[in-house]
Order: sequence, then C-alpha cells, then structure tokens
Amino acid sequence: MRLAPLAALALTAALATLAVSRAQPEAPKLAFPIACQIGKTCEIQHYVDRDPGPGALDYRCGHRTYDRHDGLDIRILDMAAQRAGVDVLAAAAGRVVAVRDGVPDISIRAPGAPSVAGHECGNRVGIAIGNGWIIDYCHLAKGSPKVKVGDMVTVGQPLGRVGLSGDTEFPHLHFSVRHANLVVDPFAPAVAGGCAVQPATLWTPAVAAAAPYKRGAVLNAGFATAVLTNTQVEERSAVAPSAGSPATVAYARLIGLELGDVIEITLAGPDGKTLATSTLAPLDHDKDEFLVQVGRKRPPQGWPHGAYAAVVQVRRGGAVALTHRWRTAV
Repeated sequence: MRLAPLAALALTAALATLAVSRAQPEAPKLAFPIACQIGKTCEIQHYVDRDPGPGALDYRCGHRTYDRHDGLDIRILDMAAQRAGVDVLAAAAGRVVAVRDGVPDISIRAPGAPSVAGHECGNRVGIAIGNGWIIDYCHLAKGSPKVKVGDMVTVGQPLGRVGLSGDTEFPHLHFSVRHANLVVDPFAPAVAGGCAVQPATLWTPAVAAAAPYKRGAVLNAGFATAVLTNTQVEERSAVAPSAGSPATVAYARLIGLELGDVIEITLAGPDGKTLATSTLAPLDHDKDEFLVQVGRKRPPQGWPHGAYAAVVQVRRGGAVALTHRWRTAV
C-alpha cells in the first residue's frame, strides 16, 4: 500500500528521507502479525523502503519495495482466502490507542472505487507497546476490528481480519513499526538508513527463521480448463481438468520478479512427456506480480487418466533463481 502519514497518532515522520531509528535496549521482540504461514498461505509482498532519496531499496538492497514505503505488506493468497477470514494478531502486548472501521473492502483499481484520501491505511488498529514504540495494523476488513481504544492486548490476540480497505489493490496487512515517531524496519532496526545484510532483527527467533528474504516467490499455482484472468485466480474459480475438459492449462502467479528474469512454464502428461511449454522473453522491468500460463487443447481421445505435472522456473543472470512444481490427477 501507499500509506500517508497517520495524523490521528501525530506520526509526522519525514518519510521522504526515511529516518530509521536505531534499536534501543528496550526494543521489543515481535511475533508474526497474521495467522498464516509464509510460503504456504501468505508471502511478504513489500518491505520497508531504505533508500533516503527518491529511489527504493529494501533492507537487502533489493527492489521488493517502493519509494517511501514505511512498513511490511504481508499478502494472503487471494480474495477467496480473505473472505474465508484470516486473523490479524497482536505482534506485541500493549494498549490500543487508535481504531478505525467502516472503510469498504474494495481495490483502488476497481471501477467506481471511492476516494481513500485521509484513510489510506483503511480500517486500522494502532497499539502503543511502551517505551515510545507504536505499531499500526492497516487494511483490516470492514467490521472486523475486535478491540477498542484503551483495551490492553496480549501477544497473539486477534485484532481483526485481513481486508482490502484503504489504499490497496490486493488483500494484505500493512504492518508499520515506529519508535519515537520514526519508522523502524523490523528486519534491520539498528541501521539509520541504507541497506545491507543485517544480523539484528525485531522478530522473535521463530519468525526470523520462518521469514527469510526472498527475491521472488510463487503465490498461486494450479490447473484449469481454460486460460485464466487475474480475477479468476483471485476468486479461486478455476475448474479442475477432467478427461473431457476442452483444454488443460497450468498456471502460476509469481511476485517479486526482477528486470531480465526469464520465466519458463511446462506442462507434462501422465507418461512424463511434455504436452506444452512456454519460455517468455526477459522481463523489461521489475514486476510486483505476474501471471504465467501454458496449456494444450484436448486430444481426440480425451485426456488419459493419471497425474499431470507442471513446473515454473525463473532464470536470473543465467542461474535458476526460483523453481516450483505442482500436480493434479485426472
């Protein structure tokens, strides 16, 4: 999300220069703020922008961020998961200092979407966790906040559900940490700007181990009977292939791709032979999200019963950067 300063908390940090506070002795240890598992039911889409100028660099000097982004965007798989309900959890104990509700869950790209001016964070909960530390949880689902101002919360307590409210295009939690009104990157809290591999972290050891930095990931993968739109992937509405399907299509939605990446996707039949493959031209710029598909029309005799397999591979600088495999039975 592209988050404006949160006036309700008077958090007037100059994000144009992104002053990142140094870790203090009383720095908290944070639990993961969503009831999901990275790599299976969620992924980090964007990190904190560490570049003090007009550019954008994450804490590993990569480009998994954008200019002046002041938090983490933790993305769930799709809108189907959002409607089912994914809890946002308190990352640390503290006192609720702000709550907003009533902002509709709608992408800013949707036709007729209302203005989000003044409530870019959408439905939110702000929690003061002591010693000048404040955490904001943004884009909660309308009607989902479970706390009120003045409540004391414990680690892991549900605060609401992941939504699509405010300045956002996909269901996620924008998780923003500040100390003394300055942005803090939980992955690298001890550095006052710039980027490099950092041994320090605000995360608990369990979270740090479960959330390694990724230069790209596969968010969704599956099979369908026709080429899909991004909306169909979001809605999880693809029909699984059967022996009589008009086509068998393998699809994968990737995030965090980079300039020059070469993507190849292959579909194989039960006998292991390749049914279809596609190699795309090198990407001409970084891509936050990319849907790739390959398929084949039904043969005259129908689809043989058995296991169909697909693989997507990303090559970067001549080396394999990412590989993902999946299967289905017909």
